[in-house]
Amino acid sequence: MDALTQKNQLALAKVRKRKGASRAIRKPNRSLGGDIFIWIVLAVFGAFFAFPLVFNINNAFKPLDEIFIFPPNLFVINPTLNNLQDLFIIMSRSWVTFTRYIFNTVFYTASGTIGHLFFASLGAFAVSKYEFPGSKFFFGLIITTLMFNPFVLQIPSFLILAQLNWIDRPLAVIIPAFGMPLGFFLLKQFMDTIPVSLVEAAKIDGASEWYIYARIVMPLVKPALLTAMVFSIQALWNNPQHLLIHTEQLKTLPLAIQQIIGSPHAPNIARQGVNAAGILVMMIVPIIIFVFAQSNILRTMASSGIKE
Repeated sequence: MDALTQKNQLALAKVRKRKGASRAIRKPNRSLGGDIFIWIVLAVFGAFFAFPLVFNINNAFKPLDEIFIFPPNLFVINPTLNNLQDLFIIMSRSWVTFTRYIFNTVFYTASGTIGHLFFASLGAFAVSKYEFPGSKFFFGLIITTLMFNPFVLQIPSFLILAQLNWIDRPLAVIIPAFGMPLGFFLLKQFMDTIPVSLVEAAKIDGASEWYIYARIVMPLVKPALLTAMVFSIQALWNNPQHLLIHTEQLKTLPLAIQQIIGSPHAPNIARQGVNAAGILVMMIVPIIIFVFAQSNILRTMASSGIKE
């Protein structure tokens, strides 16, 4: 197997070299005026999309009188840490400890994301690199599921989980995450750019299917894998799971914060500062993960894979 490993490493090195060379020779065919116009457009859209993020961050440090001022201020005038302090004081007095809510959220998110990446990558590898009866129909079915809003699927999903007797159990949150279609779609589309000749050469050299998947294909789809990971973490981390989890010891941090501030239809006015602090706490993890994975997300969305 050592000779096979050396051959595959040489093949991977050649593929990556070609990939880097193709990116290096690409030069934008634009004038200086065109570059300035593009930068202006990007700056306008960037400011538009950054507005909610900046507004929520500033709200977390606003005193209560600034939160209800009209018209609202984008930036905080008299910053304070009272909102964050009140959040941790209220959570510390809860029947279930604050760390328990955090553990539940991290556990559901990590377990669901790992399982999702594993099964999505296996399915994408099979559909992308092998022809079998029904493969195109199966992929079309996955594409169709992307068209449905998650709220439309809540009732049938709840009925299925109730029949399995998984309601109010961690499995009700973790197992459905394995089948999220977006990760499968991204990985499959990225795997399509990997030359079939690379897989066939490995087969001729005696590589097993698992070896091809784990040692040849997966290292080449790292950008798509990280992109799927970011989307999965965002979906699980910010989901309160109020329909599936009822036991207090199993609830997530978003659901606990939602209980503190009250119902969206009847909010607790006095705790709107705590609500802003809770939103900031929930935003921290997805933002950090996105910052570290943004280059890979851009590569995936640009479909800059390897082509024959």
